[in-house]
Order: sequence, then structure tokens, then C-alpha cells
Amino acid sequence: MAKSSDAKEDEKLIQILKVLDAKWPESKIEPSLDRIKALVDILGAPQDTFRSIHIAGTNGKTSTSRMIDSLLQAFELRTGRFTSPHLESPLERISLNGTPITPTFFNYTYNDIAPYIDLIDQRSESNGIPLSYFEVMTAIAFAAFADAPIDVAVLEAGMGGEWDATNVVSSDVAVMMPIGLDHQEYLGETIAEIAETKAGIFQSGKPVVMAHQEMEAAQVLMRKAAEKEAIPLREGLDFGIEKRSLAVGGQLLTVQGIGGTYEDIFLPLHGRHQGSNAAVALVTLEAFLGGGSNALDSDVIREGFSNTSSPGRLEVMRRNPTVMIDAAHNAHGAIALSQALAEEFTFDRVIAVVAILGDKDVVKFLNELSKVADEIIVTRNSSPRAMPIEDLKRIAVDIFEDGAVSAAPSIAAAIQEAVEKASQPNVSIGVLVTGSVVTAGAARALLKRDR
Repeated sequence: MAKSSDAKEDEKLIQILKVLDAKWPESKIEPSLDRIKALVDILGAPQDTFRSIHIAGTNGKTSTSRMIDSLLQAFELRTGRFTSPHLESPLERISLNGTPITPTFFNYTYNDIAPYIDLIDQRSESNGIPLSYFEVMTAIAFAAFADAPIDVAVLEAGMGGEWDATNVVSSDVAVMMPIGLDHQEYLGETIAEIAETKAGIFQSGKPVVMAHQEMEAAQVLMRKAAEKEAIPLREGLDFGIEKRSLAVGGQLLTVQGIGGTYEDIFLPLHGRHQGSNAAVALVTLEAFLGGGSNALDSDVIREGFSNTSSPGRLEVMRRNPTVMIDAAHNAHGAIALSQALAEEFTFDRVIAVVAILGDKDVVKFLNELSKVADEIIVTRNSSPRAMPIEDLKRIAVDIFEDGAVSAAPSIAAAIQEAVEKASQPNVSIGVLVTGSVVTAGAARALLKRDR
């Protein structure tokens, strides 16, 4: 029997992804825009064929990107969204009108630009630094968006900002999410140094929407905005959440924007931090559509937010017992996760399944998690950077109470153990799987299959 066209495209996709996986890894950075500039120049500058919104920061980028995307679609604009890393499939990184790119379109786009990728790699042989996985994925996104075509792209910086591959765009609005300590080996040892690098996405004379920042970061960002003559719009000063209340399946918000006040916004996501992300998303839309001189249509705003989703962000995957996944992977993310869990869920006990990367501040992460988790099962994800189970267990034993730490050989085994422990009558026990995007993605695939 002949294979279907979909099966053939899936096979082609697998082969292309193997080629991409063999490239310079995105976790190993050589700070430069030279390679990606050379590639997009030879492709005819596809990133200049659409308007763009560029998002950087340490945490909250993907959720905010998805909110902005949904809002733009509610206003009947054709959108492209580029985010990273992915949870389950690399195709998630490139979205058209809210839907991941199809294998057929991805394959076509890659094959179309592959000769030029090879050409740039040949030119780079002298210094031994070829195009990276992230740079190629960025170029595929730009080419797909230009070919679709789209009206506006929502682009999430991968790491940093100034030399991130996405920073070959001249964005209409820059967005800076909260900045914390992460990737210090590339971005700097202090929040100020990290802010300096991330502010490289600011564009001359264009709006910069800033989420609430620590003072150390805020001072740098304001200085960089002044140097660029950018227009700063600051959460807590120029806009913010006026009212927030819990609702079934999410929260109800009143947001003070720069053009007006927007009431009764239902956001189907959990956590105070998501409310803050929503305020940033709304003001980004105001700035993009007209500078915020007048209020936007509140009904359309409500529609856009109600259609928002953010997989892997305190996402409930099953009930009885409740199993949630969250992609928190650093101390800043763990703080937001712990606050949301404490505020919005009423479990008698929480069992955490944790697999984390070894280059993270694991002690701070687990200290924050211990504020809401009564028990922890440590394990390891598939990343080569994953912390060994015994090392993670050793750290956890010093933080959690006696007898509250155990280990499992895999994420699947850890979830099974946690579910068995949580399946008790007359007591409400929640299971939380967290520690990394890789961990959340693996758990999501397992739990979807079981469901």
C-alpha cells in the first residue's frame, strides 16, 4: 500500500530535524549577528516583509507572546509567532495564526533555504562556527512568515537580546519581561549586566513596554531607552493591573492601559504573574495599533484573552488526582509558580516531581518550591545538561523534611509513583511536575497519551 502524503511529509520532517539537531546547539552561544545577517541578506531580507513585535526578558516571554498573538488575531490580523524552546515538537516554535506550522510547510521552507544555509556554513568554515540550530530555525520562521504571508510577527528572543538571532528585525514595539539571573555564563553575572544585553532589542524612537523590574534592571533599561530615544511604557507607572480576582479556570482582570481602562477580562491562565503578563500584552497591543491615544474595543480585547492558552504553564493535565505541569526552570520562575500554587489551589498536600538542568541555581529553585511542596520525587530528563539524580537528591535532602525526598529512574516512573501516592480517599493531594521545559514537555506527552 502506498504511503499517504502526510506520512511521507512526516518522514521528510524526521530527516530534516536530524540535520538540524546535528548543528551547533542553541545552548552553546557564540555571541554574534554576523551569521544570521549573512543568511537573511542572501535570502532577500524576509524579516523586512512584515511588521514585528520583539520580546526579551528572563521569564514570561512565551506566555506573553501567546497572549499578544491571540489579541492580534482578535483584531483580524494575520500573525506569525516564533518562540523557544519547544515542549513536544520543534514545529511549535513557528506558528501561523495561532497554529503550529505544518510538516509540509516546514519541509518546503527548509528545502527552499537549505542551499543558502550550506553556503553560509561554507563561508564560516574558517572560524569553525557554523550556523546554529537556533539561527536556522529563526531563518525558517522568517522565510515561512514572508511566504505565508503574515501582517505581524511576534518574536521571542532566545537568549539575551543584542546578539540574539531574532535581533535582525527592526521591530515596531519592543517588550521587556522581568529580568532575573539566568544564563550568566553568556549574559553577565549581575542583573544589570544581563539587562544591558537584553536591552539590545530596543529600537530608535519606538515604544518599549516594560514589565515590572528590579531596580537594578530598571535603571539600565531606562538609560538604554534614553540612549535610543525609545518610548518607555512601564508597568506600575504607565499601566498595570487595577483589579484581579480568581475565577473558575483562571482569573478576572481589570487592566489600566495607556489608552483606557479595560474591565471584566477573563484570562484562562493561573497565577498573579500571568495577570501581569496580560497587562504587558494589552499595552503592547495598544502601542502597536496606534500609540495608545484611544482605548481599543473592549469586547475584542476580551475575546482575544479568552482564547489564550499557554501549554506547560501551570497546566492541569488530569484530575483525580490533579496532575499539573509547569516549565519553571530558574529561581524567578519558581517564585511565580509557588505563589500561584499557594493562591489558586487548595490541596492538603503537594507532591513535586522535579528534573532540572545542572547549570541552574538548583538550591534556590528547590528552596522556593519547598514553600508549597510537601514531598519531592527527583528524577532526570532527556537533556544532556540534566542534573544527575543522585546529585539532585543530595541537594533536596538538605532542603526538604526528613523522609520527604525520594528518587525515580525516569519522569514516567516518577509521575506514576506520585499519582499512586496522591490517590488517597478523603484527602486532596496535588502532583506538580516541574524543573525544566524539557521536563514539562516530556510529562505533557506522557500524560496526554495516558489521557
